[in-house]
Amino acid sequence: MQSFSAADIPEDWRALLSDYFESPEWQELQTNLRSELNQGIDQVRPEPRNFFKALTLTPLAKVKVVILGQDPYHSPELAQGLAFSIPSNIPTNSRAFPSSLRNISKALSLEGFGALPNGDLHTWAEQGVLLLNTALSVKLGEAGSHAKLGWKSLIDRLIGGLAREKPHLVWMLWGGHAQSKLPLIGSGVDQLILQSSHPSGLGVYKTDRPFLQTGGKASCGHFTKTNEWLGKYQKTPISWVAPKEQSPSVAPQSTLFN
Repeated sequence: MQSFSAADIPEDWRALLSDYFESPEWQELQTNLRSELNQGIDQVRPEPRNFFKALTLTPLAKVKVVILGQDPYHSPELAQGLAFSIPSNIPTNSRAFPSSLRNISKALSLEGFGALPNGDLHTWAEQGVLLLNTALSVKLGEAGSHAKLGWKSLIDRLIGGLAREKPHLVWMLWGGHAQSKLPLIGSGVDQLILQSSHPSGLGVYKTDRPFLQTGGKASCGHFTKTNEWLGKYQKTPISWVAPKEQSPSVAPQSTLFN
């Protein structure tokens, strides 16, 4: 039987979750996920050791910004345990490079930060950007396949606890799924909530709050607004695009996730 326990979650985040680990919801998640792993661990993405990578790379005390994704990439060799992030060795001009990341890179360029050198966002996580999916696992090749295993109860507790624990956070809510968490965030104090359409595919231009304007004329401005907000509260702005000489190479990335 594959192991899955509260000990897999970093201690600071376990403290935030408090009595959640005595709940029926936690027991349900454990049972369901262990069953999936026992059926074929090689069919689950990301690897179980990376389920809580977002919480490991971004300790509770350092969280400044939260970007909510839906579930991990279900294609081979992409999921890392960080929402939207992929390994740095995936070429930006390849078909494997997700459209959501392509449009995030376009938005950053339009806002004057420059294009992403690759799709690896672990430097964001290390600066206090919590890249949190609302389901932390998926079956290979089947989008949304683990959405009903019980992850929702865990992630909702994390989101609500984080909003109450930390004032002045920035929340980037892209698309209807992320925006469904608004009631949980509303319990927080002085939170900056940025909403737009999801950055993937054609949806990037849809709704009355598009992530990108049609024709690529402008972005939603979320990255600029975030740094302005952080500056207002004397917090270090996020370096969204590292200078080329400081961009992570393939070697450090392979070390981080192996």
